[in-house]
Amino acid sequence: MTEAVVEVRGVGKRFGRRDASVEAIRSVDLSLAPTDFVALVGPSGCGKSTLLNIVGGLLHPSRGTVMVKGHPVDGPPPEVGMMFQNPVLLDWRTARDNVLLPIEIRGGRAAVEAARPHADELLELVHLAGFEDKYPSELSGGMQQRVAICRMLIADPEVLLLDEPFGALDELTREHMNVELARIFSAAAKAAIFVTHNIQEAVFLSDRVYVITPRPGRVAGVVDVGLPRPRSLDLVTTEPFQRLARQVRRLLDVGAEGEPSGV
Repeated sequence: MTEAVVEVRGVGKRFGRRDASVEAIRSVDLSLAPTDFVALVGPSGCGKSTLLNIVGGLLHPSRGTVMVKGHPVDGPPPEVGMMFQNPVLLDWRTARDNVLLPIEIRGGRAAVEAARPHADELLELVHLAGFEDKYPSELSGGMQQRVAICRMLIADPEVLLLDEPFGALDELTREHMNVELARIFSAAAKAAIFVTHNIQEAVFLSDRVYVITPRPGRVAGVVDVGLPRPRSLDLVTTEPFQRLARQVRRLLDVGAEGEPSGV
């Protein structure tokens, strides 16, 4: 049996004072093996991003445990890379220099020079060869997100955490970026947790979809996708894909009505 790279057990999170706290998530279990791609799907405010930030060490759980590579998470693990809805590129840095920012922070300018060829390889991987010296203002929204993907990958993390990275893009660009992300994920051979409220996006990208209930977020159920890779947009119109999307929708409806149906 393959050892999990991420183990979430009984995790809950409350915000605020004890006498006026808000319970964001409750008793969440999640396991992620190497090269697994799982999605967290649920309504806005259900705690998906909170859970992702706990796995990434940006928040501490109120209860439960999170392990990455067998070690408790008490801060951002070096094995983890994160990406958010906003690419958060620095306007005064070129695409290449934005990609290299994590290397500069960790190792200084000498490390940057050594990593420059790798940064260019990553930009080529996401079809941005020739744009290495362009500034964010010279790039489209989709291109900026590709730069953010490269920045996430530059330090070679084993686990990728993506918080609705394409939520601000138009629908056509978003579909194209989903295809690109699936291709990049397969090439990079990483484990990933992807937060979204889009059912089709969750099914298209994932090996498993964790359906999260309205706050307090709990796991209403898990849908095993099992569709072959590589995946193209034509898959979305097929009956197997639509059947899986309906399963996710039913779990979302059940979770919205009451107690979760179990995992």
